[in-house]
Amino acid sequence: MSEDKNYLNMDLLRFTTAGSVDDGKSTLIGRLFHDTKAIFEDQLEAIEISSKKRGDEHVNLALLTDGLKAEREQGITIDVAYRYFATPKRKFIIADTPGHIQYTRNMVTGASTANLALILVDARHGVVEQTKRHSFIADLLGIKHVAVCINKMDLVGYEEDAYIKVLEQFTDFASRLENVTDITFIPISALKGDNVVDRSENMNWYKGPPLLYHLENVYVGSDFNHVDARFPVQWVIRPHSDKHHDFRGFAGRVAGGVFKTGDEVTVLPSGFSSKIKQIMLADKELDEAFHPQSVTILLEDEIDVSRGDMLVKPNNQPNNSQDLDARICWFSGAKKLKKGAKFLFRQTTKEAQVLVSEVRYKIDVNSLRKNEDDQELGMNDIGRVALRTSQPVFWDSYRRNRNTGSFILVDPFTNETLGAGMLR
Repeated sequence: MSEDKNYLNMDLLRFTTAGSVDDGKSTLIGRLFHDTKAIFEDQLEAIEISSKKRGDEHVNLALLTDGLKAEREQGITIDVAYRYFATPKRKFIIADTPGHIQYTRNMVTGASTANLALILVDARHGVVEQTKRHSFIADLLGIKHVAVCINKMDLVGYEEDAYIKVLEQFTDFASRLENVTDITFIPISALKGDNVVDRSENMNWYKGPPLLYHLENVYVGSDFNHVDARFPVQWVIRPHSDKHHDFRGFAGRVAGGVFKTGDEVTVLPSGFSSKIKQIMLADKELDEAFHPQSVTILLEDEIDVSRGDMLVKPNNQPNNSQDLDARICWFSGAKKLKKGAKFLFRQTTKEAQVLVSEVRYKIDVNSLRKNEDDQELGMNDIGRVALRTSQPVFWDSYRRNRNTGSFILVDPFTNETLGAGMLR
């Protein structure tokens, strides 16, 4: 039981993997699983048999992760897959995202919840367009930590010069990014296992840690916003039973800051205030709640609160406006984003109608140049737009809070998600 408890209380790191096609992403994840004993013997046997059938020289660890039949046949990653493993120090969730340019939207989805981006670069080819694209998207999505794995070092004779060349190329490009504050370079061979879990004997010139050690120890605690208290109400709980006759709780997920019993809170948009009487997590009472806990908050006063409202601290309130400035990644192939288009806007638990009042520019992801002449966003395009919502929205800038600063645009007729945005 205590082991289970320890596991539940363990620190969690979410990371996303990105790299150009054939940079060895799937092999690297397969190697992490294999060397941390996160796979079963029968899985390994099945991969060995598949590898032989395909005529691969080595056991093809990529087959561990490419789950879709089409992925295995083509040897590429198509969809985002979430994989889980743990070491005694930490739990991990990997968002394995595709490298192909036409799957930019999949990468945005996978990276939106990550604390760290693991970017693979082929030591023979150096920084390519896809490396820049992925780094820019990681930066756009507010990921502060980047681990650049310079892979296939075995194919360049484990030479330090090849490592230094990539390090210099990437550092030069990264100087133009806004959010990434922590970049670590690790020379590896995913195929042979050098510097993935264990230190490499072949690269004595590299004094840094192997990849797994870095993933276990990178500090991400300060990445969360524990300052601005935000609680979007998802559901009002009124059990009409004799036992809980007067119970009226507000359920939701803490999107930022800390809420404690006795704290004074203001309800937006009404502006009414009250104090927190009780915080419940299932049937357990808590003294305080913080992101990412899902809790039920009970207030001392009977005030009107409904879904889409937000509980905040009186002296620290979010922005409140109908005119929004956002960066957006467009997902839809069938519909374009252009001036005058109307969609549904969903942010935290709030839903409103929205009109695109202006397309300011489209970003060329490879050069980071702004194209102000192109007034339409198509599938996988990223640009900056001005929006007007049918009712005021409570928001923080995405850089301050990824939960209250992000939104999606939805087709009102088909309910399809058309794009994802970050408020500025």
